[in-house]
Amino acid sequence: MDNRTRTPVTVIGLGLMGQALAGAFLKAGHPTTVWNRTAAKADRLVAEGARAAATVGQAIEAGSLTVVCVTDYRAFHELLDSGDVAPQGTTLVNLTSGDSGQAREAARWAGQRGARYLDGAVMAIPSTIGTTEAVILQSGARADFDAHASALGALGTVTYLGADHGLASLYDVSGLAMMWSVLNAWLQGTALLRTAGVEAAAYAPFAQRIAAGVATWLPGYAEQIDRGSFPAEVSSLETDARAMAHLIEESEAAGVDAELPKLIKAMADRAIAAGHGKEQYPVLIEEFGRPGAR
Repeated sequence: MDNRTRTPVTVIGLGLMGQALAGAFLKAGHPTTVWNRTAAKADRLVAEGARAAATVGQAIEAGSLTVVCVTDYRAFHELLDSGDVAPQGTTLVNLTSGDSGQAREAARWAGQRGARYLDGAVMAIPSTIGTTEAVILQSGARADFDAHASALGALGTVTYLGADHGLASLYDVSGLAMMWSVLNAWLQGTALLRTAGVEAAAYAPFAQRIAAGVATWLPGYAEQIDRGSFPAEVSSLETDARAMAHLIEESEAAGVDAELPKLIKAMADRAIAAGHGKEQYPVLIEEFGRPGAR
């Protein structure tokens, strides 16, 4: 493949994810320069056609698009905020895990040095990079994203979220909140059923159907939240709270930890005490929006 018309790309950070990112760019025909603190991690990629840079500064100079995938934002700044690094004129795509405040600060830092900046999150495991299964979240100036959307598409399904550089991090942690909540709820149910000799494998298909059904409620519930109006079209929070009490009682009677359902009911009880008992479950957004509420 003639790669002269492909965007030259640099990848800084060659952990498992960084190697997968660089490999996807190579497979798509992009001239790819790599750098890692432990130089030997570049050997396989060099054998596949990548160029190893001697310094971070040389790596950035080699491509108009630099993808950074390191441990954290502290490492990002330690590597790029040094005398031999001149990022002006390049576009930095930071796929390092962190929070939204760090993302916005990194964008300010890049702007002060004449660089364009996109912050991102990888919602995938290394083996899926380069396939549509890998979701790559991006936030930052639309023009900067559009300029490199084609090249970034080599990594997977790239989703642009908006101009706020912190959005990718916020979507990332919001997705984790969903993931852990679903898994913990499944583990609660699995623990209960195991007391009756039901294996996890037998419960899993039923749990899948429940999770899929609940997911269909989200668009309607989202409309209620955005309107700030929570009519009880399905059931009231008071009704849900009675079912929560039953779950707690069943768990305690079976010798299963009831901490999770107790936490959920405590939030519902506060909302009911505040006068929301006749409204629908999404009214609990008010509790999530009150940090430290007890």
